[in-house]
Amino acid sequence: MAHGVVFIHAAPTALAPHIEWGIAGVLGMRADLDWTPQAAAPGCVRCEFTWDGDAGTGARLASAFRGWPKMLFEALEEPSPGYEGERFASTPSLGLFRATTGVNGDILINEDRLRACVARAIAEELDLQTELERVLGQPWDEELEPFRWASEGAPIRVLHNVV
Repeated sequence: MAHGVVFIHAAPTALAPHIEWGIAGVLGMRADLDWTPQAAAPGCVRCEFTWDGDAGTGARLASAFRGWPKMLFEALEEPSPGYEGERFASTPSLGLFRATTGVNGDILINEDRLRACVARAIAEELDLQTELERVLGQPWDEELEPFRWASEGAPIRVLHNVV
């Protein structure tokens, strides 16, 4: 069994029922979320929920959300026996970010990805620090930070996958 949390930082109000249907399709149960206005994006709503399900549920949720490009979200899956953790983040301007995470939440960059990062920086004459920051998801963190602050004190719903 895996556990995770999803932060839907901002989505147009009209999209909320569609997001709930997408979640229900992944988790196999109805998702009635507590939507609140997103102060950082007028006309948008936000919500948070935790989930329990099979390993890979975080990736399935992120995939379900990719069809809605005006949505800003993060999906986190904690490591579970035999599986690394994962972090997904998405913004309309940057697209989808995916990273493997360790037990303490740090982003793990494997050897091949690190070598590719260095090779790309050399081949395209890019700044290595900027390239490493991209691989660590810093541009996504910078864009999502105002939406995170706007969510303090928001209610969190717990959803359990029906197996």
